[in-house]
Amino acid sequence: MDIRLPEAEPSDEERIAIDALLGPPESAWDGGSRGRSRDSHVSYGGRAARERRHLLLPALQALQARVGWISEGGLGYVCARLSVPPADAWGVATFYALLATEPRPRRVVHVCDDIACRARGARALTAAIESECGAPLPHAENGGHIALDRERPAWMRSPCLGLCDAVPAALVTEAGTSPIERQLGNVTIGLVRSLLAGAAPPKTDGAAEAMVPQRGDPALRLLARAGSVDPTRLDAYRAAGGGKALARALELGPERVIAEVVESKLVGRGGAAFPTGRKWDAVRRQPATPHYLICNADESEPGTFKDRVLLTHDPFAVVESMAIAGFATGCEKGYLYLRAEYPLAHERIGNALSQMRRAGMLGENILGRGVRFDIEIRRGAGAYICGEETAIFESIEGKRGEPRNKPPYPVQHGLFGKPTVVNNVETLANIPRIVLEGGAAFARTGTAQSTGTRLFCLSGNVARPGVYEVACGTTLGALLELAGGVPNGRRLAAILLGGAAGAFVRPDELGLRLTHEDTRAAGVTLGSGVVMVFDETVDLHDAVLRIAAFFRDESCGQCVPCRVGTVRQEEALHRIAGGCARGGVAAELALIDEIGVAMRDGSICGLGQTAYAAVESAVKRLRLFPTAERKKS
Repeated sequence: MDIRLPEAEPSDEERIAIDALLGPPESAWDGGSRGRSRDSHVSYGGRAARERRHLLLPALQALQARVGWISEGGLGYVCARLSVPPADAWGVATFYALLATEPRPRRVVHVCDDIACRARGARALTAAIESECGAPLPHAENGGHIALDRERPAWMRSPCLGLCDAVPAALVTEAGTSPIERQLGNVTIGLVRSLLAGAAPPKTDGAAEAMVPQRGDPALRLLARAGSVDPTRLDAYRAAGGGKALARALELGPERVIAEVVESKLVGRGGAAFPTGRKWDAVRRQPATPHYLICNADESEPGTFKDRVLLTHDPFAVVESMAIAGFATGCEKGYLYLRAEYPLAHERIGNALSQMRRAGMLGENILGRGVRFDIEIRRGAGAYICGEETAIFESIEGKRGEPRNKPPYPVQHGLFGKPTVVNNVETLANIPRIVLEGGAAFARTGTAQSTGTRLFCLSGNVARPGVYEVACGTTLGALLELAGGVPNGRRLAAILLGGAAGAFVRPDELGLRLTHEDTRAAGVTLGSGVVMVFDETVDLHDAVLRIAAFFRDESCGQCVPCRVGTVRQEEALHRIAGGCARGGVAAELALIDEIGVAMRDGSICGLGQTAYAAVESAVKRLRLFPTAERKKS
């Protein structure tokens, strides 16, 4: 393929950032200095460079971290190093919200403006920031021309940052030789003002620490170590029982481990609820090699933060679980695809990997048993769609994170075209218990069809927000009571169950049992474990509009039903909210329903298929939009 590189030259900073990741160039053909006579007549190394296409996203992230944005010269240098056409690389760079292709200040404060934060004061906070500190940076070019002071910090509105238990939330990023990334919770106008004035962000990631209200409860399983065992020391993890499951799995052998997982009836905790044992067995049986394992840690569903707690406060357990899964399914390489907005999780997982390699629990000869398995961290860059299992493949391979058509299924044709098993963090975190106690013992907790315990993320207008672990079958009301209920004596208005892709439930439905079978019968879903509580002070119309905006922004645009449908859905909702319904509210609601059916039936992936779910429940379950005309104010 002919590659016409941009004429702009990279800066020294940009070259240093890319060479630190990829190593120095070997010739003029991969970005080295020109002029050597041999390079003028011989091309070499092209195939090897193209095989490194999977490093495109990490290279772009390296530029962003060092300079704060991706310039034409920097992009051209990446393209030369990896033999990627510039138009192709541009398509990737512009796909991710946290990558900038226009100049940005070195420091940016991303302030969450999503539904959980809006329920607890984010709208007032962003209004105050705009009034005192100026307008936010736009996420994309809007046709205007602006002058930026690269050394003057700026702020941006952000979708959910995964800190719904400490709202309002923010993420501070600062480019440079020692880049800074810091999650901040319980943000105030004073804190933002100081950050924009150049003050150093708080050194402790305190708001990103686990908020586990049940800490110390002996009944806890997945959260037993969270907050009580040092997450930075392997010896502390081992003293608390960690590491035994991996040794036991090596004794049992792959087939026996998979048999125990099948008997446990464990299903995926990310929303799809596919039987884990069946998935593992299907990958194990595939003759094509190599096999790959992916831990999906890109939880970007608004209101979801359970994986953040496990990653930051029990990272060794996540790594051990991946090692067991890799052994059982015949994988020698695993990827942990981590949400970019979780810098503390990145630090702690990286530390856990290093310590476990030194201890012989990862690498070429795990525990001296001749088993080979290792893990690489890959960070997302701000794209909700990359939580979809096939979009992760595209992202890791250095492409736009657009979902693939199925079949073929990932167990046959996944990452790099090879058999791949994908599990989310919570699903994998159950594996050590199953290996040590047996699948039958695991299945005795919960119900016949929904076994084990589940993690739920309680946020919004609830007395004690945080991650809660309860047995499957616990009622929604009991869970809400465990979290202290609605504070300040206010009335419960609604609960968003399952996140933006979930559904609203009414106050009279608190008797709903939290199982897959019960929620399915009720026409709702457990999803990723979101339980977002709204009291009577919350504008639910605004919440629905924000959900619609979220899906419009996060649609990858690949398929027409989702690309067009999410826009038309939001437009119709705004017409109703503004008293400008065309043909009456009933006609607009009928149009929204028709659009929702088209998205559900025609979209390639789950984003489009569920983009109408919360809106539909607001219309049909909450009766939020009366068909009587609303007058313009």
